[in-house]
Amino acid sequence: MLKIWGRANGSNVVKVMWCVGELGIEHERIDWGGRFGGNDDSAYRRLNPMGTLPTIVEDDGFTLWESGPVVRYLSAKHGLGALCPDSGQGRAEAEKWMDWSSLNLHPFNRVFTFNMFILPPEERDSDAIATAAARAAEMYDVLDRHLADRAYLCGDQFTMADIPAGSLTHRWMELAPERPSHPNVEAWYERLKARPAYREHVMSVTPGH
Repeated sequence: MLKIWGRANGSNVVKVMWCVGELGIEHERIDWGGRFGGNDDSAYRRLNPMGTLPTIVEDDGFTLWESGPVVRYLSAKHGLGALCPDSGQGRAEAEKWMDWSSLNLHPFNRVFTFNMFILPPEERDSDAIATAAARAAEMYDVLDRHLADRAYLCGDQFTMADIPAGSLTHRWMELAPERPSHPNVEAWYERLKARPAYREHVMSVTPGH
């Protein structure tokens, strides 16, 4: 059985759990990191020398960490032609949006989570939150234009391309102060909300430790 190390509300763990949910993979998730600790455990470091989350281990001992490669691997193994496009160009397009989302949308999540769920109210940095929100809004401008003529990031079919952006977009929709309107993003978000695995693994968790 696939084993997944990582607490359910970790922003990178959420991506992998959503992917696993979409694919219906039998698995065991092990609470790890944050309030559960374990990142510096010597046995865990042998699996993942960075001590980050998530890490997966297959029955044959194959081990993989970094959420992007994990989502790509599971999608190709269990969802080739569906979650993972089966053409070279289609897969490259999906991977492009996965990388773009992680690079450009993830920074606001770190700032929001730290200030809204970890720091006590009197220590929160409202200027840092506003700056992160403004930068993210510019990226959602890009995403909104891209989604103007398609249902999902790679066209009419939901793919692994939607997972990094979709997992972060729920936090953006719920937490961003004075969030500007992005109609195409909002319509895409409503389509994601209709997916049972999205509701279970993305919408039901609260950021933080």
